[in-house]
Amino acid sequence: MPSSETQIDNGVFRVTKWTIPPGDEIPMHVHDYDYVVVPLVSDTMHATNADGSELDVDLRIGQSYARPAGIEHSVANRGTATIIFVETEKLA
Repeated sequence: MPSSETQIDNGVFRVTKWTIPPGDEIPMHVHDYDYVVVPLVSDTMHATNADGSELDVDLRIGQSYARPAGIEHSVANRGTATIIFVETEKLA
């Protein structure tokens, strides 16, 4: 089962560390805020968008990427190693 650990939630930013074991996924969800992801591992994460389209997301340790608010997707770990990343949402 994926787990999340909120590290900061101060009304301006929410920083969450996500851990997705092999074979697990974060269910379909909508991002209400712009966000940045900082991978803590190098691996491939699989995103399924609300329209059913799929995207392979190549994660590289420390190589951040940003996405806008409104994205609706699930993310899955189809590999054999645990995926870990830190997500920072800009709340204000």
